[in-house]
Amino acid sequence: MITQEAVLDIGRAAIYNIILSAAPILLISLVIGLIVSIFQTVTSIQEQTLTFVPKILGVFVGIMLGGGWILNNMASFMTDLWSNFSYYLSLG
Repeated sequence: MITQEAVLDIGRAAIYNIILSAAPILLISLVIGLIVSIFQTVTSIQEQTLTFVPKILGVFVGIMLGGGWILNNMASFMTDLWSNFSYYLSLG
């Protein structure tokens, strides 16, 4: 039987892995949004849809460049989780 501490450790590791994997893409989107927002303020262009295309392209490029790293993080987490599966069953 798996203990409450083991479940919390797995959940904590999963949330950390999600944050670590999502942070680069979110930072790219944030920086592009800030740059487009400054551009809109300077040029007085108040088009709401102007931010979508640069953000989509930036996120796409970010996934292309960092997708292998993100996939390796997720795969190593799942490998660790599955390799310790018998340990989690024998707890208790």
